[in-house]
Amino acid sequence: MYRDHTKTVQIGDKKIGGGNPVLIQSMTNTKTQDIQATVAQILTLEQAGCEIVRSTVPDMEAARAFAEIKKQIHIPLVADIHFDYKLAIAAMENGADKIRINPGNIGGPEKVKAVADAAKERNIPIRIGVNSGSLEKALLEKYGGVTAEGIVESALDKVHMVEEAGYDNLVISIKSSDVLMCVKAHELLADRTNYPLHVGITESGTVQSGNIKSAVGLGIILYQGMGDTIRVSLTGDPVEEIKSAKLILRTLGLRKGGIEVVSCPTCGRTRIDLIGLASQVEKLVEGYPLDIKVAVMGCAVNGPGEAKEADIGIAGGDGEGLLIKKGEIIRKVPEEQLLNILKEELDNWK
Repeated sequence: MYRDHTKTVQIGDKKIGGGNPVLIQSMTNTKTQDIQATVAQILTLEQAGCEIVRSTVPDMEAARAFAEIKKQIHIPLVADIHFDYKLAIAAMENGADKIRINPGNIGGPEKVKAVADAAKERNIPIRIGVNSGSLEKALLEKYGGVTAEGIVESALDKVHMVEEAGYDNLVISIKSSDVLMCVKAHELLADRTNYPLHVGITESGTVQSGNIKSAVGLGIILYQGMGDTIRVSLTGDPVEEIKSAKLILRTLGLRKGGIEVVSCPTCGRTRIDLIGLASQVEKLVEGYPLDIKVAVMGCAVNGPGEAKEADIGIAGGDGEGLLIKKGEIIRKVPEEQLLNILKEELDNWK
């Protein structure tokens, strides 16, 4: 598999590539200059399971803010840089654990070398980011528009720019809002480099549409063995990105830990508010570090059988509720007690 053979890169106290676990990233949407708000959001993201966080650096005030932000958080902090190489250097001077740049818009070879030299001095990795929307005119003409081949050629050109500046502590990120184009680009790139890959579907949309596009795209890419870190890019609360990323990784068998909730889709036999109950259960289990499966079923007739693959389950109908373990009915309770009974079981789970 590709990720087993990518180069190992150290980002703060985390390692990616070389077969290390796929790590979850997100990005703050606060003004980085507002240290209090940015720290508060990062701490919330940490609690949700974020392992690397990126913040934009639009000016020197934001770059200097990194020094104070770093003191108050517990995960690696990445500086997102556009156009101004001085901001990249300033962010590193103020404690950035990694920087994200597009070497093609940073200001020419001399400025790329200045950034590379500053990174080399501190052994700070550079993430080279190329999006489908940033392809050069020459590549658009060469390939007749935006294509996977053009994205890959652009990314490798930027990699060579930094390598020629004498630095190879790199991570590559190629993104597109076109899911299948993004998949194809990663398939082409993974055969041509051993740098670790940060994977995401850019501009994927709102929580609903963005989750679907990200799950499809990231699912295909990760299943093929590509991807060393991921971000689910959503228009919304970045905490939702972490929840989605964890679920994608768990679904693919790339992450363990955390309770998996399964629930039936409801039918005419359903006699309880299954939708509301399942939502309550999902909320309830967020606080438990258990690696188990919980089933929520709406039919007392078929519930035990359908929940047999789960470690624990609840089912209800006509005022009666069932507690189920490995497909066996353990006890019957009034329907309104189902959630409390489940909580008691989880509190005492061994």
